[in-house]
Amino acid sequence: MVMLSLSCCVSAARVVAAGGSAERHPVILIPGAGGNQLEARLTEDYKPSSLVCRVWPLVRGRGGWFRLWFDPSVLLAPLTRCFAERMMLHYDADADDYRNAPGVATRVSDFGSTSTLRYLNPSLKFLTGYMNTLASTLEKEAGYEEGHDLFGAPNDFRYGLAGPGHPSRVGSEYLHRLRLLVESACAANGGRPAILVAHSLGGLFALQLLARSPPQWRASHVARLVTLSAPWGGSVQEMLTFASGNTLGVPLVDASLIRDEQRTSESNLWLLPAPRVFGNTTLVTSRSHNTSYSAKNMTRFLRDIGFEEGVEPYRSRIRPLVEALPEPGVPVTCLVGTGVDTVESLVYGDGGFDEGPEEVVYGDGDGTVNLASLVGPIKAWADSPAQVVEVVELPGVSHSGILNDKSALRQIIRVVDSINLNATSYQTS
Repeated sequence: MVMLSLSCCVSAARVVAAGGSAERHPVILIPGAGGNQLEARLTEDYKPSSLVCRVWPLVRGRGGWFRLWFDPSVLLAPLTRCFAERMMLHYDADADDYRNAPGVATRVSDFGSTSTLRYLNPSLKFLTGYMNTLASTLEKEAGYEEGHDLFGAPNDFRYGLAGPGHPSRVGSEYLHRLRLLVESACAANGGRPAILVAHSLGGLFALQLLARSPPQWRASHVARLVTLSAPWGGSVQEMLTFASGNTLGVPLVDASLIRDEQRTSESNLWLLPAPRVFGNTTLVTSRSHNTSYSAKNMTRFLRDIGFEEGVEPYRSRIRPLVEALPEPGVPVTCLVGTGVDTVESLVYGDGGFDEGPEEVVYGDGDGTVNLASLVGPIKAWADSPAQVVEVVELPGVSHSGILNDKSALRQIIRVVDSINLNATSYQTS
């Protein structure tokens, strides 16, 4: 494994797109949860919980489709409840799979385009430019062109994948569409294999795509996997999400109004701290239960917070998936933020999990994902002679900031340029 910090600058010649004649590997952007747009349509089976939810939103045209994620109206408490009940997933034990809430149809539009990854919310600075800056930088600095050699692979981030023997209709369908997009991007660019640039949860999807594809397909279709803040071993912050809810930095939102919805997200279960990474370390302490919880007694944690219905899906579907981290089988560059205060442990008081934590201990990471999860799990890949792994550390860069921080963007462009020059490794100046 090659560990590089920002202080060790990388020297790589630039690829100039003179007249569009430069031969570049196509780039496919795979977003994390916050980088997707999700639309919904309500059917006759929808049973609103209030009059407000019955009449909102006033949809005209577009076949009844409206923006579900992310819409600024969620900031208003009555509408937050409507948002939560529409975002909620249900685990069907008979089918052993997840599905939408009754009467709610959802879709992710513009698959293959980066436009759905670039939406701006001028009134919401915390979401503005989520992947817009990265896509624009690839165009301006590296010569990429939307629809020609730059593509987007948005997803319904609520759904995840499952371990062997368990169906995952939405997640498996996404991997199928992603595979076809990779193939079409390669074919449209002279057969040159693609560069997968994946942020956060998108890195886990990309890894599963590669792990579930034959070696010959990987070799001919993927030049490199570039991950940005990938949570290989989950995040302690997810335990906060399950215990008392997490507003994700969105102002004015009451965490208690969205907690139940967040608990039903299959991908949130996927992002709980993995036992192989966090071991027996105490992550959450509850004074009301007189109990401490580690990644190895996660099922008890789920029961004690009052989420019994999540125990079986976690035990049978998620834990087998996270117990192993398969080699991607293509060269990998992992960019990770470090030195940002990140939730390391939580203490809940006598009020139980319905109240926020009384004490939060912070450690190293990118503000969302712990350092142990960002780099620890992939160290095993370096032991494989066939697996190339490079890690670029970005001090002071946060989980979402990696997509628009100038120093991070410079590193991403250097990585892409080096791949386009057929560089097999970095040459330090």
